[in-house]
Amino acid sequence: MSYWYQGKFIDSPFLQIAYDDPALIYGASVFTTCRIYEGSIDHPLTMWAAHGQRLASNIQGLGWSDPHWSNILKGVKLMAQNHQVVRITLFSDGRELIWGKSLPVDLGQKQQQGIVAEVVAGFDRTLPQYKTGNYLAPWLARRQATQEAILVNAVGDWLETSTGNLWGWRDQSWYTPPLTAGILPGIIRTYLMQWLRTQGKIVNEGHWDQALVNQLTGIAYSNAVVQFIPIHTVLTTTGQKAYTIDRQEHEYLQQAFS
Repeated sequence: MSYWYQGKFIDSPFLQIAYDDPALIYGASVFTTCRIYEGSIDHPLTMWAAHGQRLASNIQGLGWSDPHWSNILKGVKLMAQNHQVVRITLFSDGRELIWGKSLPVDLGQKQQQGIVAEVVAGFDRTLPQYKTGNYLAPWLARRQATQEAILVNAVGDWLETSTGNLWGWRDQSWYTPPLTAGILPGIIRTYLMQWLRTQGKIVNEGHWDQALVNQLTGIAYSNAVVQFIPIHTVLTTTGQKAYTIDRQEHEYLQQAFS
């Protein structure tokens, strides 16, 4: 395994970090994960500008030290040469850690067949407006679920999944929870909202209470790595609900990534 750390390429499966590093003991880091298209961060779908802006705004919002942006660019370009997915982590003192990985081997199957998600209560995301390294709550929720977890608030409204933003549709309209509900402002969420609206589609931002989730005919989730994955079954404490995988809508949405 190799990675980029503090302006250097390192070929090793180990990372040396101080035992009292805030990133280790408090999760004090921010990160973004981008999918590399055609091996280039300049490809429009890689959306590197949006990922870079996420990192910059997170650093500024938290009042942390600015990293060496030139080093980050070098590291991302290097990792992008041989990896389909690149994760960039920034520490509170300005250090950067960049590493790459492959796409999930079963991604195509999930995109076609959909997945099972489970509503998991009691796991609140820390500082949802930032993409911090403290991902304990979503991680625990994901481990408790069958394939993917749906996080909810105190009154049971659906917020997001453990790894992405929720989408739903019915009657030719699309639905996604609002940022004011306390969800992560996903890069693909923003991209899809803009793309759908340019196509003349209606996109509604509103709280996903039980009335709405029962009315939706289909749901899915999105993130920068998987793009868009439908959910065919949702498990709850009171039973389960089946949703239709609309092939026509799914194929239509795939055009946003072609």
